[in-house]
Amino acid sequence: MDSSAYGIVHFFPGGTREQYEASLAAVHPGEGQLPAGQIFHAAGESEGGWRIMAVHESKESWEQFRDNILLPRFKEGIEGGFTSMPEETVIDVYKLLP
Repeated sequence: MDSSAYGIVHFFPGGTREQYEASLAAVHPGEGQLPAGQIFHAAGESEGGWRIMAVHESKESWEQFRDNILLPRFKEGIEGGFTSMPEETVIDVYKLLP
């Protein structure tokens, strides 16, 4: 299956579960809900910090979320949240399986 989906991996060096929970609450629409256009979200501790993986329906839906929600909230500062911008890897998703 070819896909126009767009993947993003964020790594927060030294990031913690508590910072993730605070940041997630500030940028997602509600408990267990994904932002418009996001179709997958996973997160967890990885060596040296915290990693978040998300897949959006398209690059455009990612850019809309990034520019209108994620970046403005990070720039305002999120109490208890991540204190710096993440290292980012993007993926033009070739195949997306259920």
